[in-house]
This record gives sequence, C-alpha cells and structure tokens, in this order.
Amino acid sequence: MRTVAILLFDAIEVLDFAGPFEVFGVAGRSTGQTRFSEPPFTVFTVAENTPVSARNGLSINPTYRLDNHPKADIIVVPGGGGFHPDGTPFGSRREMNNPVVLNWVRQSAESAELVLSVCTGSFVLGKAGLLDGLAATTHFMAIDGMRQAAPNTEIRPAERYVDNGKIITSAGISAGIDMSLYVVGRLLGKDVADETARYMQYDYWQ
Repeated sequence: MRTVAILLFDAIEVLDFAGPFEVFGVAGRSTGQTRFSEPPFTVFTVAENTPVSARNGLSINPTYRLDNHPKADIIVVPGGGGFHPDGTPFGSRREMNNPVVLNWVRQSAESAELVLSVCTGSFVLGKAGLLDGLAATTHFMAIDGMRQAAPNTEIRPAERYVDNGKIITSAGISAGIDMSLYVVGRLLGKDVADETARYMQYDYWQ
C-alpha cells in the first residue's frame, strides 16, 4: 500500500485536489477487484493551518498538519489562486513564497516515490527547486508565471502532463485527474487505470 498526501491551502482550486483524491481513493477497489489484498492507496490531506477555505467558499478540514502526518509515498501539490486587485497574491502564488510550505515540499520529496503537481501547483515545485533542469507544464493561462517561478525549467504548455520520472506535472484543473490515472497505470498497470476511469465514468487523456 502506498500513502498519498495532498497539500491543501487557502484559495486552492477544488478539482485540483478533489480529482486526484478521487482517483487514488477508488483505484483498485472501485469494481470489486480481488487482485489486491488491501487497497493500493491510502489518501490523506495536509495543510499548514486548518480549516482551509478553498475556491468558492468550500471549507475543508485537513486530515493532518504539515508538522505531524504519516510518511507519504506520493506527494500531490495542487494549484489555484491569483492576485487581489491590490496585487497581493493568494493561493498557490502566495504559497510558492511560503517558507513553511517550501520546506515541507523539499523534505517530503526527499523520501517520496513520486511528487505530483496540478495546475499552478507547479509554481510551488519550481520555487522549491524541484523542477530545475526538468520539463513541466501548468495551466495554459499561467505560462508566464510559470516561467518566472521556474526559470530553469523547460515549459511544455501543450502537454496534458509531463513525466520526469520522480516528478510529474499536469496542466490545469481537470488535467490532474488524467495525470493521476496515468500514475495509477504506471504503478499498477493500465488495466487498473482503465477500470478506475470506467468506474468514474471519465474519458481520460492517454
């Protein structure tokens, strides 16, 4: 069994985290499969503070805080956010300069099997130095911001997701579902990913 930690923060895009949460949460157990003796993934959420106020006012109680949670095999960093009229950043654009979050990402990445980002979650990975010398993607409306956050990264705006081995980034919002299904297929086999997508009634990018 692998553990999946999904980072939460204020102004997070709901589908950015809920999509991967659903995929990993139902993978391998959504259609009565008997090939696994236990669910292949356990998913939990982590945040610096609680509760978290997501986009459109959704209130979320994270499972754990950043300073006290089980070891994670897979880290998911979602996106969401922007700038207030006065230029103050919020969401991922604020967290990409939050030393607490950046330190957590760096430290967690050292022992994690995989590090994933959705949408502008790639800004956080970029600021943490995890994308240096790699290729990455993000939301199509955030390419300029990505270049600033990760100047030493090859940006691939046309890609739905980009696999660097340990680090995988996805494009905007719903692309996190496709990336997560891809990861399920990479780890457990394409048949499991296909069964998961069929259960979710989701036609995913392959």
